[in-house]
Amino acid sequence: MKAENINLAEEKQRAREQWGEDPCGAVYGREHEFGSREFFDEVERHRYQDYAPWMPEVMGFNDFAGVRLLEVGCGMGTDLLQFARGGAQVTGVDLTPRSIQISRQHLDVYGERGDFAISDGENLPFADESFDVVYSNGVLHHTPDTAGAVREVYRVLRPGGLARVMLYHRGSAAYWGEIILRHGVLHGELLRGHSPEEIMSRYVEFNESGGRPLVKVYSRRQARKLFSMFSETRVQVEQLTRAELYLLGRIIPEGMFRSLRHSVGWNVIVSARK
Repeated sequence: MKAENINLAEEKQRAREQWGEDPCGAVYGREHEFGSREFFDEVERHRYQDYAPWMPEVMGFNDFAGVRLLEVGCGMGTDLLQFARGGAQVTGVDLTPRSIQISRQHLDVYGERGDFAISDGENLPFADESFDVVYSNGVLHHTPDTAGAVREVYRVLRPGGLARVMLYHRGSAAYWGEIILRHGVLHGELLRGHSPEEIMSRYVEFNESGGRPLVKVYSRRQARKLFSMFSETRVQVEQLTRAELYLLGRIIPEGMFRSLRHSVGWNVIVSARK
């Protein structure tokens, strides 16, 4: 048991060091001074126009005016800012002290306010039933005890409250095409004894500091099971770009592309009601 606890601590310390040195998404604003309005504008433009134009509507940035919303793993505060603009009373937590500093600065640049805390998502520093909404995007699949983190989300939600969480999708084109086929089979990583999780740790997260984050993927069924303590759970799949489909992406009609996005996209989005 002690060895296991040490390993978990090491995973989290490695994540803290990685995201402290190389904040997630910062690369897209690198032509501008870090932390400037121009920097944040470009990070936001890339996220919601180039990468995931579906996100504002699906995540519901404007749906939570007046409610208490917690983001677990707020990173640079890009999504948290959108919820604040939509009128939510926002709180952001992150394992990385630098992320909290950047998030606070990010909201301040645009005249928004929020509460912040350095926190482990598996041990949230809030009383039971503290929030109306808990949001987490691309974070809980990096923590060692994902199920424990989901239980914490459930604990801090009020009765009837909503959890909206994005996890990586095991059934995605990205997982089977890039991780398993390209890197695992064609590049021989699987033959060299590397597990799919180890391959994802090398290639999934763009990281200039050479970090090797813990990365997990979940099928729709596995995602539902994670949230089985909730009274109502809805799962949808999103996030696919035409470039990921190579030549096929240039020629398939929009209707077929949307269908593929909702079936083999990279993100499983869980909306669960307590």
